[in-house]
Amino acid sequence: MRPLLTRSDVVLHADPSRVVARVFVPGNELIATRESRAGSVTGRVLDLSEAQVEALVADVRARWSHRHRDLQGVLASSFAQIAHRVPGADGLSADRRTLLGAYFTQEQSIEAAALFNPSLALHPDQSGLATGELRFVMTLRAVGEGHLSCIEWRSGTVAADGTVTVHPPGPHAEVGLPAHTTLDRAKFEAGLHHAGADGEAAAFVVARLPEQFDHDELDRVLVQLEDSGLDRPRDSATNDLARHLARRGYEVTFPPETTLAERVLRPHGPTESQGMEDARLVRFVDDDGSVTYKATYTAFDGRHISPQLIETTDLIRFRVSVLTGPAAVDKGMALFPRRVGGRYLALTRSDRETTGVTASEDGSWWDAPSPLRGPTRPWDLVQTGNCGSPVETEAGWLVLTHGVGPMREYALGAVLLDLDDPSRVIGELDEPLLRPAEDEREGYVPNVVYSCGSLRHGDRLVLPYGCSDAAVRFATVDLPQLLDLLTDG
Repeated sequence: MRPLLTRSDVVLHADPSRVVARVFVPGNELIATRESRAGSVTGRVLDLSEAQVEALVADVRARWSHRHRDLQGVLASSFAQIAHRVPGADGLSADRRTLLGAYFTQEQSIEAAALFNPSLALHPDQSGLATGELRFVMTLRAVGEGHLSCIEWRSGTVAADGTVTVHPPGPHAEVGLPAHTTLDRAKFEAGLHHAGADGEAAAFVVARLPEQFDHDELDRVLVQLEDSGLDRPRDSATNDLARHLARRGYEVTFPPETTLAERVLRPHGPTESQGMEDARLVRFVDDDGSVTYKATYTAFDGRHISPQLIETTDLIRFRVSVLTGPAAVDKGMALFPRRVGGRYLALTRSDRETTGVTASEDGSWWDAPSPLRGPTRPWDLVQTGNCGSPVETEAGWLVLTHGVGPMREYALGAVLLDLDDPSRVIGELDEPLLRPAEDEREGYVPNVVYSCGSLRHGDRLVLPYGCSDAAVRFATVDLPQLLDLLTDG
């Protein structure tokens, strides 16, 4: 008989050489002169001779071109964002514009601190594989400078015998092109209500919006609200709240020539300014057979957390949207891979310590959850939660869980839910399925094993997991044995 759980030798470590470029604007003002530091830097660059400019640009290209797919494009983009600060910008030489872009660009090492908390889903391309082999897509939480978390992507395969191979990332990391997204009136109205907007002012705004609207249309309506003079303090608060809510949704598109493992989602919206954490990826199949890759994740602004949603059909264009409702208030939402009874379902932990299941009609507003199980075992008495989306089996919905016990040690367990009524627990493990091995206990956060989503491959469950917020490892679980344990008695 195969062991219940077998650890793989595959280990992924953080690689500080994976960098992305972003705009760098030094400081705010010089205290003595009240002069903008950005203005001072610009002036000094403009004072350089053309010979100095040419030499500096050549040096930048020689030292940084291999680190970015399109360095010239990066520097041009940075210059475009600060061009309004530059006197006579249109008349500058191409090299001087490039050099100004370089002075206002910095690299960010997206894995400088850690790489952990993975999730898996079936890859959309299953061609060219050996018999019994499966290709997967994976998300990872990467932590860089300032403890800022981004979401990275990888791909790999699982062989017929359970051997896991992770494809190496490409030579570059790409952050894509962000843009505003079209907004849905009904979901926007629900978001305003969930955020506590004034009812009269919110109704004024919503009544003047089309079913699908963009940011310009919203701006025009908000100006009308300001001009109405209904109640200026309440109108102003609703105006600010509406703009904030609209900025939470956006799209990011990557050049098609980039590989999946080169694509990085980094914070753009106001609620995630300090990080995008723990994406729980699922391949969602709708009733009409259409497939969408969805990932719930935790947005963090430095003080508050909120669950948000990533959606993509091609792994090139990603749409980020807001989740609202009584269940959308804490970390760890995980979507079911299909509708059940005509509704979207998700696992949640809205009270911070109990696993529950919640339903939604539109995938945006989530009803109050029904509790499934709370901290009851010695190894999860602090709190319990899910380890990603449920896996559908013939016996029921398999949910891997995490629990926190003595010395804040994390361990993984398992629960089985009824296929037709996932609010009913069929069985659960008395003992952990996985807890930290001795060589998995040291890291940024010691004594932690944690997963954001596993993948079924025949009679095996492929389980990726983070080790002490420092590295990623893999295990395979004998699925028939696990289901026997969950249904015994």
